[in-house]
Amino acid sequence: MLLTSDITPKARVLVYRDVSTRVSRVAPFLVLDHDPYMAIADGRLVWILDAYTTSARFPYAQRISGVSYMRNSVKITVDAYDGTMTFYEMDPGDPIVQAWAGVYPNLFTPAEQMPADIRAHIRYPLDYFGVQSRLFATYHMTDPQMFYNREDEWAVPVVGGAPMQPYYTVMRLPGEDSEEFVLMLPFVPRNKPNLAAWMVARSDGDHYGKSVVYRFPKDKMIYGPTMIVARFNQDDQISEKMSLWNQQGSQVQLGTLLIVPIEESLIYVQPLYLRASQDSIPELKRVLVGYENEIAMADNLEEALAKLFGERLPAVATEQEGEGASEGPEGGGPTPGSSTGSLAAQAQDHYERLTQAAKQGDWTTFGQEMDALGQVLGQLAPPKSDATEGDTATDGAAPTAPAGTDGTGASDPGTQP
Repeated sequence: MLLTSDITPKARVLVYRDVSTRVSRVAPFLVLDHDPYMAIADGRLVWILDAYTTSARFPYAQRISGVSYMRNSVKITVDAYDGTMTFYEMDPGDPIVQAWAGVYPNLFTPAEQMPADIRAHIRYPLDYFGVQSRLFATYHMTDPQMFYNREDEWAVPVVGGAPMQPYYTVMRLPGEDSEEFVLMLPFVPRNKPNLAAWMVARSDGDHYGKSVVYRFPKDKMIYGPTMIVARFNQDDQISEKMSLWNQQGSQVQLGTLLIVPIEESLIYVQPLYLRASQDSIPELKRVLVGYENEIAMADNLEEALAKLFGERLPAVATEQEGEGASEGPEGGGPTPGSSTGSLAAQAQDHYERLTQAAKQGDWTTFGQEMDALGQVLGQLAPPKSDATEGDTATDGAAPTAPAGTDGTGASDPGTQP
């Protein structure tokens, strides 16, 4: 450092380079979300952190981890190059952040001054959603007698010995016209494995901060994540393969369980990877697919869907002699009247595209391909005259939000639990 010519009078040394540590040195009175994320704004790399004002002294409120009051009142940006920090005040109605703004009048910037590039990337905070979902599992019951007896208490599914964590995804919600970036978490009834509801927190545009809960009918058996994973593990073919691969020197690793809603049912897709015990990159070996009471495993999604539906689903239309398999229309949607093999090929194509889009962070394409995959799977599914096991709605309708809540199942950011 003494001899180099790279250091000039304009040079600066970043002592605290970790963004969470850096912010905590400036504002130790804010509680930071554990998952900062990066965005590109105005050609620069910027870290975005969610910060909370908390208190343990809010009267008549239940405590979680010693906190009875929590608001996502501040969002913080940190320039990845020079470390410049900006604290945006997102909830002017929060009395705690107002008190700190009085102590440090130049620290906070009004939310209206947040650049459009930054605002387009903000998302529903992960830790905040986790606290809300834990409370909502009990407080979704609005009937006093039912609440007192805990008759309809929910729980977060346990998969692989640990509770499922909320996860971000791109999907089109029931009744909406386009895909959006959402944070999701499924619920099961307390001490039961079947699926009870989904809680969704929205992040796009004017919907930011709104939470919706979709309930599934109680008179139908709808497989929860634990049940599907257990059925995968109990299948003779799948279990034999996993035991064979899970030997010394190699390890089986299961990917994220993807749940695709189609019409009145759900299709579950889970990739299976194989990796060496040390210093290796997981390699996709099989794709597991579940639909109602049937499961299948194959080298790729196309073959798995063919195994699942091919033998019991008659071809929608027989291909003309001498002609090739019909292709989907421009834009990626399924072709009406396609054969089973053609539809399975289209499904495999959409699955590969959405996987590639996820790797590249192209969530718009991911959502479009997910929607197209759902349409193809809907054509593959056999027609049902009556509601059967695995339905996601009553009387053929979409899963319904709680009555009397206008679809909102949890408090918006800016409210205490």
